Amino acid sequence: MNKIEGINVNTFDSNQALSSSLSKRIAELLSHAIEEKGEATLVVSGGRTPKPLFAELNEQSIDWSKVTILLADERWVLPDSDDSNDKLIKTCLLKNKAAAAKYVSLFTGHEHAENAAKALETRIASLPTFDVVVLGMGNDGHTASLFPCCEQLEAGLTQPQALIATQPTTAPYTRLSLTKQRLLNSHNVFFHITGDDKWSVLQTALEQPDPKKYPISDFVHAGTTPINVYYSAA
Repeated sequence: MNKIEGINVNTFDSNQALSSSLSKRIAELLSHAIEEKGEATLVVSGGRTPKPLFAELNEQSIDWSKVTILLADERWVLPDSDDSNDKLIKTCLLKNKAAAAKYVSLFTGHEHAENAAKALETRIASLPTFDVVVLGMGNDGHTASLFPCCEQLEAGLTQPQALIATQPTTAPYTRLSLTKQRLLNSHNVFFHITGDDKWSVLQTALEQPDPKKYPISDFVHAGTTPINVYYSAA
């Protein structure tokens, strides 16, 4: 492990090795939270990158019945769509030992994501400080569904509400995303980064922080929560 500007960086030879190490660390932190307060909350991102992590994580021996899981963001598609993060969580994470976990879905059945955000606001805002948040990053520097191209970016990075609907112009689907303030209201924040291209983007975001160009830079430079980066080139 080393540090870049105060950020803890763990590097691995493969995504599988990363997933094995990160899943164990997450399990330790969740178990510690359960011991301290009787419950724990885990927030994860969707997409393809975390599938190996979910496979490792759902085999970890913790008291999953005391863990609440929710997504950092959701694509506004039907839950049976292959592009649905809700479907990803249910098929890849909420199985084996983790099947006992409580799951708070962001999919409400509302036609519009904006209405879903309003309906879920009180529920998400009322959750205690998150114990573990695991976020990814796109090649454009977006994280959760806070894209550099979307009109709602500033609100997602600065406003106090828990949820926001976003409409990226460089990616399909309207999205529902937890805001930066709600995501960083966490005891532990991890970024799961794979591939040289993303690593290069992260380095640039660290060296030339510009949240309008690289939204992730506003997270890593916030200074409110320790940031841990788990990175593999492959």
